[in-house]
Amino acid sequence: MNVDLIFKIAAIGILVAVLNQVLNRAGRDEQALMVTLTGLVVVLMMVIQEIARLFTMIKTLFDL
Repeated sequence: MNVDLIFKIAAIGILVAVLNQVLNRAGRDEQALMVTLTGLVVVLMMVIQEIARLFTMIKTLFDL
């Protein structure tokens, strides 16, 4: 696992949190929710790619 992935996830989390607060204060709760859900989907896609890479590595390691 690469340390860059952790920093990317943290940066996305900080960005989403700031945007969420700004949109909530502006009274745009629906957009704030959409930003949060979009950030969650982006991070989940990144994690899923890493899990797929892990399974591929295990598969080649054990010659399955």
